[in-house]
Amino acid sequence: MRRFHLHLSVFVIALLSLPAASVANGKEDLIASIDAKADSYWQVALDLWDWAEPGYQETRSSKRLREVLAEAGFEIETGVAGIPTAFVASFGSGGPVIGVLAEFDALPGLSQEAVPHRSPRRETSWGQGCGHHLFGTASVAAAVAIAEQIADGTLEGVVRLYGTPAEEGGGAKVFMARAGLFEGVDAVLHWHPSSDNAAGDPTNQARVAAKFRFHGRSAHAAAAPEQGRSALDAINLAGHCAELLREHTPDLTRIHHVITSGGEAPNVVPEFAEAYYYVRHPDPAVARSIYDRLLLCAEGAALGTETELEVEFLGGIYNVLPNNALSAVTLRNLRALEPIIYTPEEEAWALELQKTLANPVPLTSLSKVQDRSGSVSRGSTDVGDVSWVVPTTGFRTATWVPGTPAHSWQATAAGGTTIGRKGMMLAARALAATAWDLYGDPAVLRKAREELKARTADNPYAPILEAGQAPPLDYRDPARR
Repeated sequence: MRRFHLHLSVFVIALLSLPAASVANGKEDLIASIDAKADSYWQVALDLWDWAEPGYQETRSSKRLREVLAEAGFEIETGVAGIPTAFVASFGSGGPVIGVLAEFDALPGLSQEAVPHRSPRRETSWGQGCGHHLFGTASVAAAVAIAEQIADGTLEGVVRLYGTPAEEGGGAKVFMARAGLFEGVDAVLHWHPSSDNAAGDPTNQARVAAKFRFHGRSAHAAAAPEQGRSALDAINLAGHCAELLREHTPDLTRIHHVITSGGEAPNVVPEFAEAYYYVRHPDPAVARSIYDRLLLCAEGAALGTETELEVEFLGGIYNVLPNNALSAVTLRNLRALEPIIYTPEEEAWALELQKTLANPVPLTSLSKVQDRSGSVSRGSTDVGDVSWVVPTTGFRTATWVPGTPAHSWQATAAGGTTIGRKGMMLAARALAATAWDLYGDPAVLRKAREELKARTADNPYAPILEAGQAPPLDYRDPARR
């Protein structure tokens, strides 16, 4: 496998441009500890980038992150919430308890070398097109740095790293929240790779997912078409009905799907076909109600084509609940940290990649940190469910070339270069610095908890799951029918 490593003349050990007030009381030691281990953390991230494992199948990636935490003295519980690759790693005692989320699953169809032109890797069809290899590694780096401060008595409390698989459609955090794994936690921190730097908590889209499987009857498509009952016809009819449904849904609704199986030969009436659907809306209740209407489309398609419908309800995820008390701390820390600056070689690489982008953004945008408070993101994440049970805040850093969309080969490519490394290290510093402030300010944690209670007072959290529903551990298995 070819990997393109961009040159870093010297990786800065200390955080150079923090105002004195922001590094008082030893915070500079926290940052220095992260930077001193930059090379080893980058190797961890590259391992996860190489493996690019599907959701709920991240065996090596989960183990790799746990190894780093075990070496740092964390107590680790594996296989939590009935998920083999999920884990909770804790260090310290007493309170407060600060949680940090770590994701590590990859996406299908985004295999890519770390080069600025389309070049899929031969050994896999999967790729880290959402940067979760960086997400997981930076979160672990921050947790280890905090643990060091707890160990030497500088900080008091517990740091808890949550290894959360299958964010891309598998909803592991929903099952982890249902299992009570976030009980007793004072605040949870997360971040996400991006093409820009931003903090301030926006809300986003809740999401409901399901697979519709149609079972028909095969026959020779030319010699005996009257004997066949096409499962593919049922997929197409359900899809047409869904298109008509779009006209009669609330603003901000999103309905999208892929056909994961539709037959193998045109002269054989397909006896099996499958479509994978997402329904999104900022209100979880609305998303679920639209899904119920989509289900009628599938049922009607089965009736009209004389096929049988099998539904696999994959559950749903909540929208992210903003927490202004916490997001103010994160925004302050991210703005205090040294901005990302490309080397000449990185800049040349970025400009070459931007030739492939539909909407490139000037590289000068890297020096800015946006405040996203009050906005509505169009994406979805199972972080939303966590944010409804414990005060949660997050941010994003530029691990990709400005203008790069998530879930693209361009994102995968940048994630294997020092462009990704710089954004990852900035995220680790920002997570650790925010946690530091929260350990020392119980008033902010108290305010954050009060804010959460106020936001959920008239709308208590209830997972979008069926009774007794288990994690869909094989949802990424194309052979499942």
